[in-house]
Amino acid sequence: MSEYKNIIGKPVKFLATDPDNAEAEGQIWYNSTSDTFKNIVALEAWSSSANTNITRGSGYGFGTLTAGVTGTGEAGPPGLVPTATEEYNGSGWATSGNYPTQVFLIKGTGTQTAGLAAGGRTPTIITNANVYNGSSWTAAGGNLNEAKSDGGMFGIQTSAIYCGGDSPTPGYIVNTELYNGSSWSEVNNLPVAKRQFGTAGTSTAGLISGGRIAPGPSVTTTENWDGTNWTSGPNINTARRYLQGWGTSTSALICGGSTNGADASALTEVYDGTSWSETADLATARHFSGTCQNQGSNTSGWAANGNAGPTYYNSTEEYNKSANVITAAAWSSGGAMPEATSSVADGGTQTAAVKGAGQKNNPDSTPTSSAEYNGTSWTAGNAVPAPYGSVTGATGTQTALITGGKGSGNTTTFEYDGTNWTTGGALGTGRYQGKHFGTQTASAYCGGRVSPPTLNNVEEYDGSSWTSVTAMPIATRNGGGYGIQTAGTVVSGFQGPSSPPVSPASSASRGVLGFDYDGTNWTTGTSSLIGGQGGGAAGTQTVAIFMAGENPSLSPSSINTSQRYDGTSYITDAALARSRATNFGITSSRTAAVGNAAAVFGGTDPAASPNDTDATEEYNVATSALNIKTITTS
Repeated sequence: MSEYKNIIGKPVKFLATDPDNAEAEGQIWYNSTSDTFKNIVALEAWSSSANTNITRGSGYGFGTLTAGVTGTGEAGPPGLVPTATEEYNGSGWATSGNYPTQVFLIKGTGTQTAGLAAGGRTPTIITNANVYNGSSWTAAGGNLNEAKSDGGMFGIQTSAIYCGGDSPTPGYIVNTELYNGSSWSEVNNLPVAKRQFGTAGTSTAGLISGGRIAPGPSVTTTENWDGTNWTSGPNINTARRYLQGWGTSTSALICGGSTNGADASALTEVYDGTSWSETADLATARHFSGTCQNQGSNTSGWAANGNAGPTYYNSTEEYNKSANVITAAAWSSGGAMPEATSSVADGGTQTAAVKGAGQKNNPDSTPTSSAEYNGTSWTAGNAVPAPYGSVTGATGTQTALITGGKGSGNTTTFEYDGTNWTTGGALGTGRYQGKHFGTQTASAYCGGRVSPPTLNNVEEYDGSSWTSVTAMPIATRNGGGYGIQTAGTVVSGFQGPSSPPVSPASSASRGVLGFDYDGTNWTTGTSSLIGGQGGGAAGTQTVAIFMAGENPSLSPSSINTSQRYDGTSYITDAALARSRATNFGITSSRTAAVGNAAAVFGGTDPAASPNDTDATEEYNVATSALNIKTITTS
């Protein structure tokens, strides 16, 4: 009888601690500390990732797991979506250059810095082809020879195949075209007219899977392309149309789709060059998604957007076959505040937070209550000396916080020492709805309003008094603020022209501009992806998280998508369970990086009655850990 070492190539090891790297996959070891045999098992699973900025289906998708691209599409016929391109970095989405045409049922292929998209409906079926350079789209060397939509593309920007699809006549088509980087030429046709299939591979080794053959039901058939001819390949397990996928001709994945053109499927199948096998399902059944067309194998990738009937999605899922258990960044429910309140003062960390005062809606009131959070539950604290609503926000820790608000003459500020609230130094310019950043003894208070004007005034606090310093470039209020007194940022909110004050306040718009402060001067910083007011932010100038709050020009107007900043750009991140606005509290240490944790609490929630919420949510970044299993006899 052969021994385990001869079969696996590794002996059973005797260890005091478990291995910490994926190279141990397949290894069995005895852990002398826990007195158990263990091994590492590979998992195949989808996990949630950050939402796209735009809800859509039937757009293009291409690139890789860590450098993807999606754009255009529709959000309910005939609702064409904005032409903005979105790029994925393996964690979140950021906007890029616009596609030249509003179009859906378009196909794309290539990489994040060298992409190609062609065809589609406007709703007229078109021949247009365009190339992407990582920031902008320009016309390709030539358009398709035949107008088509809903076919399939695979390959790279300078050597790509477009095959099958719909034609304007109408009818399904067998036409196959090759793009060489400068023009399209017709090559050998598909064996049968086909559309709505999954694709993978290169211009000399391609694969299409499933789809629909007119006029009939969804099919299981696949076809291989060798650069010259099409041949039949092994069937997929479940007949579906509206498929998406990625990979190579010998290592491919297809996901989602519809069995009958009406339902939505979560099924996922992988191909090993010989046969198809079913693997982990998508969390959300959908079709017409965008995917990372040029991901080089079936072991990892992403699928974003898509729809199930009239419902369209902005969600992203990542697929991984790995020895690691991957936990996506997420917001989870925390303890409820003692009372539902919006516009609260906020500070501290996820496990040591404080909130004070604020306002309540329906009926309107301005409570003076405060509370502390320990990462699990809230405990009521001492009252703030005077009621105030529409607070400016706050900065500092659970034991040393400074805040201001709509108090007597709008100049009132308060300090918290971990037990009591006391009156601090008076602001030089009365206002509210501005933003703080820094610490209790070294903070900045920026912008705000005195009804009705919006201001650009900035004052610094030294622990006892406020001093006017360099004004912001534009008037702003109710945005996000984070950082320290010598390295702070204010972003989004109501933003007015460069010569404030703005009057009336309604003439200000919900902008996306960001401005950085170095302790002396202001410079234009990075713009957020989604503009809004009444949100919140936490972190430093190089690592921060921002929630835009509310913007009536968007649907829905309350925004639940968070935006993470890495010092260079904002990307979308995990969505909150609740849409909130009107200055909900967001806390993480204002003097340290967001890192792994933050919390939001309170705010105005359109789903709550009477509109205020007591809910707390906690944020944690994505993690990865080895999938270690204990071996048992059961």
